Amino acid sequence: QVQLVESGGGLVQAGGSLRLSCAASGRAFSSYTMAWFRQAPGKEREFVGEISGSGILKYYADSVKGRFTISRDNAKNTVYLQMNSLKPEDTAVYACAAAYYTSPRKYDYWGQGTQVTVSS
Repeated sequence: QVQLVESGGGLVQAGGSLRLSCAASGRAFSSYTMAWFRQAPGKEREFVGEISGSGILKYYADSVKGRFTISRDNAKNTVYLQMNSLKPEDTAVYACAAAYYTSPRKYDYWGQGTQVTVSS
């Protein structure tokens, strides 16, 4: 069982940066692939990116590639999403999710989300 709590959201101007954090409780954090998703009002949830348990493999949605970076600190049971060059269309609730390594991309654990608002 994994519990996830996001933090770091807020209001930022276009072109600015934010760093989101997702703190996990539970055992064997490094056994979980971690991902970030976002959902804007009236839109479906969108995959943002994911990072393997070791932190070596990373994948990003085309919409954020080159602007967002996922990292993790397994000693702190935390995954991060560094967001640079933010655009108004990045406005959404961002949530982290965890998938056990034996079930790739089967995200069974979710945080409550944190709001990111980018003003133009």
